[in-house]
Amino acid sequence: MLFKSNKGIKTQDRNRYDRVPKLMWIKCESCGKLVYYRDYKDNHYVCPRCGHVFIMSPKQRFNLLFDSPEWTKLNLSTCTDDPLEFTDRESYKDRLAEARIDTGENDAVVAADGTIDGIPTTICVLNGFFMMGSMGRAAGDGIISAIEHAIELNQPFIMVTSSGGARMQENILSLMQMARTTVAVNKLHDKKIPYIVVLTDPTFGGVTASFAMLGDIHIAEAGARIGFAGRRVIEQNIREKLPSNFQTADYLYEHGMVDIVSPRTELHNNIARVLRVLTHQNIEPKVIKVQTPKADKDKKIRGLGESDAYDKVLLARHENRPHFLDYIAGIVDDWTYLAGDRCYGEDPAMGSGIGFWRGIPAVIIGQESGRTIETRQKHRFGMANPEGYRKAVRMMRLAERFDLPLISLFDTAGAFAGRESEERGQSQAVANSIATGLSIKTPYIAVNVGQGGSGGAIAIGTGDKILMMENAIYSVIAPESCASILWRDNKFKATAATAMKLTARDMANLNVIDGIISEPAGGAHKDWQTTMELVASAVTNALESLREIPNSELPTRRAEKFISMTRDVEIYQPDPVTE
Repeated sequence: MLFKSNKGIKTQDRNRYDRVPKLMWIKCESCGKLVYYRDYKDNHYVCPRCGHVFIMSPKQRFNLLFDSPEWTKLNLSTCTDDPLEFTDRESYKDRLAEARIDTGENDAVVAADGTIDGIPTTICVLNGFFMMGSMGRAAGDGIISAIEHAIELNQPFIMVTSSGGARMQENILSLMQMARTTVAVNKLHDKKIPYIVVLTDPTFGGVTASFAMLGDIHIAEAGARIGFAGRRVIEQNIREKLPSNFQTADYLYEHGMVDIVSPRTELHNNIARVLRVLTHQNIEPKVIKVQTPKADKDKKIRGLGESDAYDKVLLARHENRPHFLDYIAGIVDDWTYLAGDRCYGEDPAMGSGIGFWRGIPAVIIGQESGRTIETRQKHRFGMANPEGYRKAVRMMRLAERFDLPLISLFDTAGAFAGRESEERGQSQAVANSIATGLSIKTPYIAVNVGQGGSGGAIAIGTGDKILMMENAIYSVIAPESCASILWRDNKFKATAATAMKLTARDMANLNVIDGIISEPAGGAHKDWQTTMELVASAVTNALESLREIPNSELPTRRAEKFISMTRDVEIYQPDPVTE
């Protein structure tokens, strides 16, 4: 009945008749199925059949992201229309008038004040219903005005994008908005005000190439298409078919451009969790309660007993020893994993994110080795690529910008050695990570929780305080490799381990570390609960000891610490072993 022919309907009633299907049924542009409007609305304007995300109006966005509908719309600055007197098939003035009637807004940018988890916040939305959210002078002025408002109130700024790019009808004046909005974003950064970008479907062109890709945190809405040039333009240009997932939110995550891919229903919670850390909210630390994974108790550690030093090597590598993500799950509250180097890719070998370490908001990084065959392959046994170290540098700068302490839990056999790693600048990435860690003006605690292997370890190990677990090791090369090179036989690995002085006690004697964290009897793999408590307390105490030192003085002290570290050291070496 609803979809029968329109024949016989009077002209004056046709508009009213045509509105009925639109109010009751929505045709999904992705799967082509009809969706009952109430189901569509209750599902936050996401197709319940295929998951396609529809564009939301600014009002719908505000209601979704703020704690309640009690938000206040901002009066943004306006400008004159049609400065170029542009006309194509229809005059620009007529297009603007039509868009204003359809949306009830003056232009594509709408902003409002409200709270997210009780934190006063400004949200600015690019309205995809207003000329595809294209950016012209009025949109640029609106974004700048909203940012200046957030700066004046010193409150976080959330940018929600949905745009086809720069507005063609304003030509070069539209292009200049890329620079103008970037100036405003730079002011946010200078004032250390959190700037979170929510990338929704679609976001393209000059918007992505300016303010939309300059956030402290990038959250892509699941199902969003995001890019610079459109898919058809690229395919026509390079004469090849692109992957089916090209320019999707998941694709950008894999390629290091966004921190989080979030379902629409989880956007509010994800933003709230990030804001709690970046704005230094007070929370009570959770009770540490972890279970030690079951292991074969009768399984002996092969090679144990050759030398005390090599025993430490085997314990540091024990398959049941807690890794980075285990410490995060056991100790950290409100953890948000942040991904990507914003340049090439996301490296699972380098874990990174923000959360509360025993009630202290912090940025936390570290290598993750994996535990099963699948996860070890995924995390590359904790050996990071260049993008992993570039992500670590990004986290260091994030910590510095928001006066958050940086906690590093390093555990790696070394940086990944491979052709692609070399092509993407492995040496430069490690060197830059060392340099950045030495220069950041924020407390920096580095903890060797397992293997401290070569440059891959020191890249995230140049802290104000360097702690080392009792059964961890720290060395320039693996003892097996050292034995093969210098003794020309791998069987001398235990002798090499002793000669290399790689244990925690050796590091303390050589003045390379500031403290040793005790482990339960038999090693950390025997009792995760006690291990977590010891690590949590040691790091917290180290952070407390740095509180009295102004952040501006920390880089100088850190530099002096490392400059003096290896002076006047006499190293005992055993007599060489001969065949």
